[in-house]
Amino acid sequence: MEATHQVIIIGAGFGGLGMAIQLKTQGQHDLLLIEKGDDVGGCWRDNTYPGAACDVPSHLYSFSFERHYPWSRRFAPQAEILDYLRHCTDKYGIREHIRFGTEVTEARYLDAHGLWQLTLSDGETVTTRALITATGQLNQPAYPPLSGIEDFQGPHFHSARWDHDVDLTGKTVAVVGTGASAIQFVPEVARKAGRLLLFQRSAAYVLGKPDRRYRPWEHRLLKTLPITQTLDRLRIYAANESRVLGFTSLQKAMTVYQRLFRRHLEKHIADPSLRAKLIPDYPMGCKRILMSNHYYPALARDNVEVINHGIQSVDQSGLTDSTGTHHRADAIIYGTGFRATDFLTPMTLIGRHGLTLNQVWRDGAEAYLGITVHGFPNLFMLYGPNTNLGHNSIIYMLESQIHYIQQALAQLPATGALEVRSRTQNDFNRRLQKRIRDTVWDKGCDSWYKTESGKNTNNWPGFTFDYRRQTRVLDLSDYDYPH
Repeated sequence: MEATHQVIIIGAGFGGLGMAIQLKTQGQHDLLLIEKGDDVGGCWRDNTYPGAACDVPSHLYSFSFERHYPWSRRFAPQAEILDYLRHCTDKYGIREHIRFGTEVTEARYLDAHGLWQLTLSDGETVTTRALITATGQLNQPAYPPLSGIEDFQGPHFHSARWDHDVDLTGKTVAVVGTGASAIQFVPEVARKAGRLLLFQRSAAYVLGKPDRRYRPWEHRLLKTLPITQTLDRLRIYAANESRVLGFTSLQKAMTVYQRLFRRHLEKHIADPSLRAKLIPDYPMGCKRILMSNHYYPALARDNVEVINHGIQSVDQSGLTDSTGTHHRADAIIYGTGFRATDFLTPMTLIGRHGLTLNQVWRDGAEAYLGITVHGFPNLFMLYGPNTNLGHNSIIYMLESQIHYIQQALAQLPATGALEVRSRTQNDFNRRLQKRIRDTVWDKGCDSWYKTESGKNTNNWPGFTFDYRRQTRVLDLSDYDYPH
């Protein structure tokens, strides 16, 4: 039995496209990308809510091999990032390898053949020698369990599934959640809505965003001397990389950012009672630090109310908070983030001897270097467990992983299969979790970085250049060859 494809990649966002481009550049043309959407872009295709933009400067939030792009702003808006990914897709001839509008429902490793067999949403099956998942950590919206929501008479939707047919002008809009998406769309909605009710479970640390448009002379300079963009990329990387110390070994460094937060809050929020509501009750950095110049001014508007109580229930006309107060609403928007710890859902992955990934990960997802899992030969993950960042560009991490996977794939003609050794994986994750226990992420708050049991399955607890060092050379002694 022969493989239909040498390589199949699931997902056509930054990770999947970057992987495909590098493989094709190396001469690997027998590859297929399976994408559930009707276009490339991943989360930048899905998140079209008003105000959507990146919080990493555009010169760094881009591929190292395609860095000289005419970004309009220091922090690129969603539509521009999506155009960038379309540009990369077409420039490097990847579109012809993508199968759109298709989901993988099951991936099963065939022990006898050393192949992965994928069952698709239309019932078709395809096989591959190597399977690479690039589904991201922010692709499954998290919906709050609101009792009675089915009785609500108005529109209700998640920010990642924005309903652009709903006109919010003059309406009373209830927003549930205050995460990274909410701080971007709340100012936009507040300008249109008659009233905006913001239900806040816990306050966020919000800093000012040093954003601006690039000037015409800067674009001329960047085009004439591309090295200037490379140097700016290095400058941004170095500045961001130093911030990891505040999350890990030098948490007192966070006091600098705490002062910036208080200054930003006090500049825009004059009302003492509102200001008190917006001060978090957990250490800075324990949850994601957010950036916005418009969020606090929006909350200070006369038509905006911050409600610091949980939601007890929903009925036809609105929401009742935990104090028993009913709030009438015409529409409800969920800014409640994603099921970030539910890696690779809703796919079922079945490895050697019929073992499912759900069984292996029953205590929380883990992998060696966030890339390979014992019991699942020739399965490689991009943006896998514990490779998320709180301080720098995820594209840098993805490119480290892409380079590592390229090395693994180069070994397959000789080895047939690669399976990370159980001891290698266990030792790596034991050290990693020990390091996480000394970070600010483990200092008494719940966040999307953690499972319900409290295990941090998302973040990398250190420098990104250290991760690149660990992934620079694939060590074959870390792997067995089951075929």
